[in-house]
Amino acid sequence: MTSPDVFVPASLPTVPRRRRGGGVRGREAAAGWLFVAPMLVILGLFLVVPVLMAAWVSVSDWNGRGSPLSSSVGFVGAENYRDLVAGGGLATQDFGISLRNNAWYVFLVVPIQTALSLFLAVMVSRKVLRGRGFFRTAFYFPSVTSSVAITVLFLFLFSASGAVNRLLEALSVNGPNWLADPRGVVHVVLGALGVDAPAVLTGNGFVGIPWWQWVAGPSVAMCVFITMAVFTTSGTFMLLFIAALQAIAGDVEEAATMDGATSWQRFWHVTLPMLRPTLFTVITLGLIGTWQVFDQIYTGTQGGPTKTTLTPAYLSYQASFESQQWGRGAAIAFVLFAIIVVLTLLQRLILRERDTPPRRRRDVLVGVAGAGGARGAGGAPDAGAVAPTTGTEDRR
Repeated sequence: MTSPDVFVPASLPTVPRRRRGGGVRGREAAAGWLFVAPMLVILGLFLVVPVLMAAWVSVSDWNGRGSPLSSSVGFVGAENYRDLVAGGGLATQDFGISLRNNAWYVFLVVPIQTALSLFLAVMVSRKVLRGRGFFRTAFYFPSVTSSVAITVLFLFLFSASGAVNRLLEALSVNGPNWLADPRGVVHVVLGALGVDAPAVLTGNGFVGIPWWQWVAGPSVAMCVFITMAVFTTSGTFMLLFIAALQAIAGDVEEAATMDGATSWQRFWHVTLPMLRPTLFTVITLGLIGTWQVFDQIYTGTQGGPTKTTLTPAYLSYQASFESQQWGRGAAIAFVLFAIIVVLTLLQRLILRERDTPPRRRRDVLVGVAGAGGARGAGGAPDAGAVAPTTGTEDRR
């Protein structure tokens, strides 16, 4: 005898399967692969092959002469990586200094440029603002200017007798020699407060430099490049945020306004959560760009003063093209690539969507828990308890 608590759905008509690779879809797929084949070949020749060759160079003793695939080139394994991370010599110290400098650069540039670009996007998207097109163009203009030209401009502005120090002098402030000052700003502030280096931080450190140098902060010279990076990149990310803001329906803002939300509450609880995909894109591009900074350093200080603006990208260039240590230079590039990947995955984990997991689809609905708990009068199953679960309810 069939139990009244179980609902058995009627069998659904079967749909005949279509053969894969045949008909119009198969011809469209073949045509698609035919169109993208030239680009795949170009990417393979100019991207995949060079990356594989660089990976081989990083584990070899190639000195830059001849082919890296010749029989005279030997395999050294992880020796180049070991010299960088745990060698204990000058190579390890230089690599640690470059990581310290670049880490402070990333730590300051990415949050500031993200916040500033979002602020500019919100301001120029206001309907009450007149001349929005002019302001958008003005804020974006530094992004399309040559980085070399911007660097030369900042070298003049922040020179010892430049416009910045002249302005500070007019305010009765003695400006520093910006591009020749190797002091870390954190050390400068702590020194002004009378705080000396603790003994626990002056001993062993990480990657060849003591912990006290890790917490020194960016040098005064690096602060110039931090300012320049924020100035030149905020306009580009502003356009991304403007596009995302325009995609938000006006009904959402109106509903929040009718519920009594203030401007800050609408931005924090409505607008910002809807900008999460764009925020992830902006932070990812910011991480990649800031860890790969090279042309500004090459044009400006070339790592000086006293290596306080040295970055891993510029150190890789120095090791390869100046010192002819191509294996070490390639190893620096791959360590830098690993750092970027790890940080990208970390911030993806932080910014991921935290939706509730969907309920498991059930084809057979059993009565409410407890024998007879869902029965109506006279032991008959209640109509609401035996209704089949639909896909719409699962999605809700």
